Amino acid sequence: MALRVSSSPAIFPSQRRAASILPSTLTLPNNNSSLLSSSSAISSNDRTKSVTLRSKTSRRNGVVTCSASSVLPKALLFDCDGVLVDTEKDGHRISFNDTFAEKELGVTWDVDLYGELLKIGGGKERMTAYFNKVGWPENAPKTEEERKEFIAGLHKRKTELFMVLIEKKLLPLRPGVEKLIDQALGNGVKVAVCSTSNEKAVSAIVSCLLGPERAEQIQIFAGDVVPRKKPDPAIYLLAADTLGVDPSSCVVVEDSGIGLAAAKAAGMTCIVTKSGYTADENFSNADAVFDCIGDPPEERFDLAFCGSLLEKQYVS
Repeated sequence: MALRVSSSPAIFPSQRRAASILPSTLTLPNNNSSLLSSSSAISSNDRTKSVTLRSKTSRRNGVVTCSASSVLPKALLFDCDGVLVDTEKDGHRISFNDTFAEKELGVTWDVDLYGELLKIGGGKERMTAYFNKVGWPENAPKTEEERKEFIAGLHKRKTELFMVLIEKKLLPLRPGVEKLIDQALGNGVKVAVCSTSNEKAVSAIVSCLLGPERAEQIQIFAGDVVPRKKPDPAIYLLAADTLGVDPSSCVVVEDSGIGLAAAKAAGMTCIVTKSGYTADENFSNADAVFDCIGDPPEERFDLAFCGSLLEKQYVS
């Protein structure tokens, strides 16, 4: 369970004890004193090569800060949609609808319906489940094998339309994403993006919005790289194995319940940064929950905070 701070977007764990709602101040038990966030600073113009963490102890604008942890994650693993960029409502949904219109399917996914469909991991799986429930379009194939090819074609076109939005930079990075990635890369922490979305779409987000220098240092695990998608832990276990790190030394940043379930099933620490579609989901199993990562002066957490979660884990 989690301690909730009503005047702050942050939710901190309390060793899974029952939740308490505090009006304006956060009190942590003595054995949780290490579970606090530290402020950070970039010490070089080349931000991806030299990042130094500095710290202080304070509580400002609802954000708790303290001394930097001596423990850092071996790997920082990000979900893509909703974590790096809030893509779903005005990105993927629009691209799906434009594809349906091009193919004259007579289908439109409104905002609420798409929110329900997001409970299914993967775009091809999402379309298949939808058509199986409401009925397949008249111009869709009749056999199962042909329908798989039909769905794959729709998804390919949807990805092309989505990539145009990304390349035009119509969808910005969420606050704090660049900062946290620079801190990780600058401190020798491996960084990867693990997503159920198409690999080309994820690569476009990473290269176009984070820049080629960062992109060269970030591994991508996406789409059909694993046979079972989130909430199955396969993609996170594959990332840990490929990066050569123990799952217990990884910190995942997710935005959804199915992503959180995948990370925890993989044995990883998971921070949730809520997105537009996931704000009301149940994240009681998360190690911490925030509205975003945040940039100074409205920073919510940093790399040292990620390390403090692991430090608490090892102490416990």
